[in-house]
Amino acid sequence: LSGCDSGFGQATARHLDIMGFRVFASVLDLQSPGAQELRQSCSTRLTLLQMDLTKTEDIQRVLQHIQAHTNSTGLWGLVNNAGFNDTIADAELSPLGKFRTCMEVNFFGSLELTKGLLPLLRSAGGRIVTVSSPAGDMPFPCLAAYGASKAALSLVMDTFRSELQPWGIKVSLILPGYYKTGTTCDPAFWNLQKQQLLASLPQELLQAYGEDYVEEINQQFIQFMKVAVEDLSAVVNSITEGLLAANPAVRYYPGQGLGIMYFIHRYLPYFVRDLFLKGFFINPKLPRALRREHHNDVKKA
Repeated sequence: LSGCDSGFGQATARHLDIMGFRVFASVLDLQSPGAQELRQSCSTRLTLLQMDLTKTEDIQRVLQHIQAHTNSTGLWGLVNNAGFNDTIADAELSPLGKFRTCMEVNFFGSLELTKGLLPLLRSAGGRIVTVSSPAGDMPFPCLAAYGASKAALSLVMDTFRSELQPWGIKVSLILPGYYKTGTTCDPAFWNLQKQQLLASLPQELLQAYGEDYVEEINQQFIQFMKVAVEDLSAVVNSITEGLLAANPAVRYYPGQGLGIMYFIHRYLPYFVRDLFLKGFFINPKLPRALRREHHNDVKKA
């Protein structure tokens, strides 16, 4: 189970431990508050492992540990939960490095871990449950880097689902709504990210969009996250069902508002979907270069 420092991973690790399972829980930092909390609240069956999904040596070390402890039994389930995003901005304003980091953690890291554990999962005829995002299915404003990585993750897991059927392995995707997890609801974190983004933007881009444009996006996102759900049990229950149900669903959608969102996405025109996503999530103001007062200023000059 990856990404157990906080959020869904931490809550799921605790839940599975209470149910009596042997859980291997990976964390970024063995001394983090989340890791300490798991140590205190879980049984001795739970094993904490340090792993950064961007580091092959970390993944290999975890694979060796799990292989050594499950060789006789095989591995029943893998939960790809770890995820990363630290950018809320238009695709044009998001540095290429941010796209790469999202792909490294959310796609390549999960892919490497999955491929490494497949021999053990095949021997047990086990399960793969992966936490993706509706942002991988729809063009949420200002989430391109994160969304693109989750789209790649969803597709590769869907491919595994099809290809691993002969081995008896069932593969499920979890597409949660909006929950309070990790740094997602910390305004100080997002303000720092915004400052770093503004400092890194080329002058021409900053002129075209305007600093107030980036400020406004950030404010809207912080407001949006204030209504995020604190109770993570719907997601934990979906992950658990994906691991244990005789016939798990291919996709789980824990969270409110996702039904209407996917209905609009599938059946209504694109412009309706785009309007809905802006109304629901972030609706950026006009970039500076497109505003009337800017044109008037240019004419006067």
